Amino acid sequence: MNEISDEDIVRMFHSGNEGEKAFRLLVEKYSERLYWHIRKIVIGHEDSDDVLQNTFIKIWKGLKEFRYEAKLFTWMYRVATNEAINFLSEKRRKTYGNSKEITPSLENQLESDSFFCGDSIQRELQKAVLKLPERQRLVFNMKYFDDMKYEDIAEVLDVAVGTLKATYHNAVKKIEESLKISDTLPSFE
Repeated sequence: MNEISDEDIVRMFHSGNEGEKAFRLLVEKYSERLYWHIRKIVIGHEDSDDVLQNTFIKIWKGLKEFRYEAKLFTWMYRVATNEAINFLSEKRRKTYGNSKEITPSLENQLESDSFFCGDSIQRELQKAVLKLPERQRLVFNMKYFDDMKYEDIAEVLDVAVGTLKATYHNAVKKIEESLKISDTLPSFE
């Protein structure tokens, strides 16, 4: 069976009588990818599930007005990114008051995460990524782990491509410094 296109799913959604079926197709097509994107931002499995659920609620509501000013995929990534950032902001506010620091909490969550399935090198990489400023962390995750094109990341984050390239380069340098890269680790470029 051929995979149904995003355009066909949106058309089905807008047709009125197939909205729920179209939305189910969208969830099937993108839930895993969005989950892992969110998971790299909020770290914990349960939190990621909650944020993903909120993301799909926002997508359901937003699809009614969606008119392809952006690609469906990048629009959904933007919704997921914003939901994850809002979740972390709320968690930071509840845990630390007005402090902007949440990295220690995320590192602790990473250390105690029973769902983490990587080896020690992957865990150290995740810790290094957590130490990055929020924008660098988002750009690094989308470029390195999600293998997104700079143009798509620019659409998600509403930032110029040149700025993203510089941001990614700076993130890589910080991670390399943090890890004191050895020849056994993959290149980030």
